[in-house]
Amino acid sequence: MSIYLLIHGSFQGGWIWKPTAKVLKDMGHTVYAPTLDGCGERAQQIRPGITVTSQAMEIYGFLFNEDLEDVILVGTSTGGLVASKIAELSRERISRIVYVDALAPQPGELVSNIVVRDSDQINEITDLSRGPSREDAAKRLFAELEPSLREWALQRYTLHPIEASEAPDQLDLFWSQEWPDTRVIRCNLSVNPPESHQRRTAERLKASWHELDAGHYPMLSHPKELAQLLI
Repeated sequence: MSIYLLIHGSFQGGWIWKPTAKVLKDMGHTVYAPTLDGCGERAQQIRPGITVTSQAMEIYGFLFNEDLEDVILVGTSTGGLVASKIAELSRERISRIVYVDALAPQPGELVSNIVVRDSDQINEITDLSRGPSREDAAKRLFAELEPSLREWALQRYTLHPIEASEAPDQLDLFWSQEWPDTRVIRCNLSVNPPESHQRRTAERLKASWHELDAGHYPMLSHPKELAQLLI
């Protein structure tokens, strides 16, 4: 049986992985789905200084203190940035990296250079966080989900720490190394991140390529299918 560490993306918490985590646990695997600093149920703790690196450092400490090894590290959406940094910090503890419709910017590249945003998107911005409004999230981010699941997700939706939205130069060391046995899972019904970006990630990392007929949140909409690809 394997150990899975599931890293969520923007506007989420560990809750986003709940259906997929259950499938993996029912198969006998050990699953961790932590909520990153300043996100999800920890959104009230937001403060200056929460970055991709600081979030990754916290997970690095968790892996160290729990003596976890041979971990399958899974990142989705902007969680791909954090997962990449975690892998860099904890290389000896990671057996495989899996990117699920995830972002993996090259050195100096910004997420805003990759993601295609609609011009009429309605955003909410505070001094420390930002993201689509809840109404906009219902119409865009979670539009693919069936109504009850969409409402469940919207009740848990939170803005994302601004400083953790980009990672220019924070992943340079990651890209200077080789990462064997990496997987890239592309969600065919998702607009962001673009397929071209994900294919570039697979090419750069010599990763195996997989596709799933799902939107950006397969961990909610297609938990059994995603779990099979993770295995």
